[in-house]
Amino acid sequence: MNQAVNKPEHLLTVQNQLGETPIWSPEENALYWVDWGSGPIYRYEPATGKLSTYPLNLPVTALARRALGGWVLIAKNGLYAWDVKTNCLELLAGLPDPENPEICYNDAAVDRQGRLLVGTVNMQDVFAPDGSLYRLDPDCSLHKIDTGYATANGVGVSPDGKTVYVTDMRHHQIVVLDYDTEKGTTSNRRIFANMPKEEGMPDGLIVDADGFLWSGHWAGWKLTRYTPDGEIDRQIHFPVQHVISFAFGGKDLSDLFVTSAWWGFSAKERQGQPLAGDLFRVKTNVKGLVEPAFTG
Repeated sequence: MNQAVNKPEHLLTVQNQLGETPIWSPEENALYWVDWGSGPIYRYEPATGKLSTYPLNLPVTALARRALGGWVLIAKNGLYAWDVKTNCLELLAGLPDPENPEICYNDAAVDRQGRLLVGTVNMQDVFAPDGSLYRLDPDCSLHKIDTGYATANGVGVSPDGKTVYVTDMRHHQIVVLDYDTEKGTTSNRRIFANMPKEEGMPDGLIVDADGFLWSGHWAGWKLTRYTPDGEIDRQIHFPVQHVISFAFGGKDLSDLFVTSAWWGFSAKERQGQPLAGDLFRVKTNVKGLVEPAFTG
């Protein structure tokens, strides 16, 4: 590993309370991400340095590209299509469990067939194993395909589309599932990696072109890259405690953009971590994949 290459660079001062789900738009050569549950949507062009924000009266927790144009916004209370130009929203799916409104959407990713995979969390008890993994089909029908997560967080798909990874955050583990690419169903659930409590909790994740998995450490000051077998390949340390989520971007998809957070900090803790909540970039020696777009 080239230590000079795999070094975090402080890229942008945004002070997100909880920066989440960065997604690279190859058509625009721009990065989009959200400030989880409260803030606007951000758009950043690395080539020009231009930063734009889009305030929305919606508790957005994640986002995904949409093949028809615009974006899919994952909000606590529903899944929406968003037109950037008009700022209009269209509801695609409501609450995952209307009889239990405390179950809210959290993180998400799109599979290689264009279906949205989204995790949920019990917002009244984030340690309860009430989180599930849902699949939103192009016809906007919603299907539960796995359950038992204590905060279902980062979601990722292998390059061949046959494996799905889900962060089981409060259980300090990343789960791996076999994925039927035709039916969109899961099987053979098992633990991919455990994260020792002294290293924080696993948060966002992304899979690169080699099939290796990158996982952020909530309260752990670093990210970890795992081999497809779940072994640690490398760890990169950051000057912030909460290393959240990732997107590969840039002209050759080798730049890793990393969000962070100051969620839960006291005023003193924020003073001690002035870069918490900002955007970072890591120049890597590997390439990512263009994140698929939802086809509904």
